[in-house]
Amino acid sequence: MSLLFPALTGGPGERVALRFGERSLTYAELGAAAGAVAARVRGAGRVAVWATPELETAVGVVGALLAGVAAVPLNPKSGEGELAHILSDSSPSLVLAAPGARLPAPAAGLVRLDVDARGRGDVPEDRAADTDPALVVYTSGTTGPPKGAVLPRRAVAATLDALADAWRWTADDVLVHGLPLFHVHGLVLGVLGPLRRGGSVRHLGRFGTQGVARELNDGATMLFGVPTMYHRIAEALPEDPGLAKALGRARLLVSGSAALPVHDHERITAATGQRVIERYGMTETLMNTSVRADGEPRAGTVGVPLPGVELRLVEEDGTALAAYDGETVGEIEVRGPNLFTEYLNRPDATAAAFTADGWFRTGDMAVREADGYVRIVGRKATDLIKSGGYKIGAGEIENALLEHPGVREAAVTGEPDADLGERIVAWIVPADPQSPPGVEELAEHVARRLAPHKRPRVVHHLTALPRNDMGKIMKRALSNS
Repeated sequence: MSLLFPALTGGPGERVALRFGERSLTYAELGAAAGAVAARVRGAGRVAVWATPELETAVGVVGALLAGVAAVPLNPKSGEGELAHILSDSSPSLVLAAPGARLPAPAAGLVRLDVDARGRGDVPEDRAADTDPALVVYTSGTTGPPKGAVLPRRAVAATLDALADAWRWTADDVLVHGLPLFHVHGLVLGVLGPLRRGGSVRHLGRFGTQGVARELNDGATMLFGVPTMYHRIAEALPEDPGLAKALGRARLLVSGSAALPVHDHERITAATGQRVIERYGMTETLMNTSVRADGEPRAGTVGVPLPGVELRLVEEDGTALAAYDGETVGEIEVRGPNLFTEYLNRPDATAAAFTADGWFRTGDMAVREADGYVRIVGRKATDLIKSGGYKIGAGEIENALLEHPGVREAAVTGEPDADLGERIVAWIVPADPQSPPGVEELAEHVARRLAPHKRPRVVHHLTALPRNDMGKIMKRALSNS
């Protein structure tokens, strides 16, 4: 058994732990407020948390964890059908929410506890076991109703400690971000991460380049974001030298939740002198790999396996690749203390997700260099294209398309082809809608950069790509359009 947040009992009580806009809590104040929540929810089973980007969400989750109770973060933007499914599946005893927050019909029937960010209580003794559930985080549900991944306390501690090793993350770091708090990225890494280190987090409420610059100029040392955020930064940099200067002050810029296009990597580095670090994780695994702060920052890769994480690539029949050459595509499987324990109420899905010897099948396709660096090429279900006898990852074609000056955004899928098996389809948002690049121009561009068999055969022009809350492109929506 280990304390998740030692700074709440043995750390500098007057250091600011959380800041959301103009509101903040020191470690002493957070301990008191979370202690008050813990006293109210101890023994409650699971508790739902209405995860708005406010102090109360962080206090509520920490309070539940102090009480040894699993928290179920709820997306305030969820539709009523999805929310009803999650609440029915997780059966929380009550819902924690900020005072005044309006809850939709599916949550309105739950016992409600308003979180008082200025509450007073004692930090309880941590009696929970490392294997006890900490969080139940629901997946995006792209292949059916969302599944609740049960994350044990061991996984939270292991992933945050591994990232501290990789990123040289300490109590002196001040993290800024504007990520939602119902996902692993914003909640576990973005809030629980700083609290485990005894550092500080400043949440922007809503992402904006001005807020990023303000906080980095005011002592923040780390920035977390998703590719959409870094793309907006890259777009703003040419006209905003102040933003470039602020980013240049950061100790670490980290992107995750989806691949950051190489073009955006290069634009940010050219303007700021800083390189963006990418890492790779999932709801079920928390974090698996990262480019290390003291390692070589290779744009387009997600670095090397984190301490304690085993990672291998396998063929379609489950056989591990004999060697890593940076070219051969395989499915990522991982094993380690960072993994979830089960899908709640879904023993069938849990059993299908693991091999007999405990490897988790991620469904992500990648190549790996001989020195361990991993490059994701896409999801097995939507991004692996089998064309003309080749296995092709959509990600590298997307990066090549984004290097074309006429392409603002790009996504790549496959569709059935009688001759090739599948043909490559590009979906692009043109830089100039009045003069979009055509299929021949883009095919030649990709063939020149990658290989002829990776060129798109069909091009669709869109005004925008469909994305979820974390900026990931929803390819199933493209394929069905």
